[in-house]
Amino acid sequence: MQNRISSFPPIIDSNSKILILGSIPGVKSLEKQQYYAHPQNKFWKIIFELFNEEFTEDYAERIGLLKKNYIALWDVIDSCERKGSLDSEIKNEEANQIEELLENHPDIRAIFCNGGKSFKNLQKILGKNFRVPIYQMPSTSPLHTVSFEKKLDEWKIILDFLK
Repeated sequence: MQNRISSFPPIIDSNSKILILGSIPGVKSLEKQQYYAHPQNKFWKIIFELFNEEFTEDYAERIGLLKKNYIALWDVIDSCERKGSLDSEIKNEEANQIEELLENHPDIRAIFCNGGKSFKNLQKILGKNFRVPIYQMPSTSPLHTVSFEKKLDEWKIILDFLK
C-alpha cells in the first residue's frame, strides 16, 4: 500500500476575492511544507510577474503577496495515495471541503484551477454551473510543457477579477 498524503490548510482571509486551486502538493512541496515548492514549477514566478513584483524565494513574502492581492490558495484534494508527484498516480482521493470554504468566504468572485485534475475534480464537487465562474488554467507544473510566456498570458485573466 502506498503512503497517504494530505493537503495543506487553505491560505485565505476575509479579503480574498479569487481562489486558486491545485490538485494536491507534490513531493517537494510536502517535504518543504510549502505550496508549489518545486523550483521548476512556475506558479510563484507567474504570480510575481502578474503583479509586477520582484521575485523572492521567501515563502512568507510569497504568501504576503497573495494576501495583498486578495488571492486565496488551496487544493481540491484533501488526501490521497500517490507514488511520486504525478496527478495521474493519485488514487483513493478524498475531496477538500470547497463548498464550505466558499460559504465562509462569500466575496470569492472566481475560481482558477491550476491544471486539468483540479478542474475536473472541482466540477465533480461543485457541478458545472456553480454561482461563481470556474476557469481551467494551464498547469504551472514543469510537466506541462507550454512556454512560460504562454502560461503567463493565460493566467492574466486573474487580474480581471481584482479590479
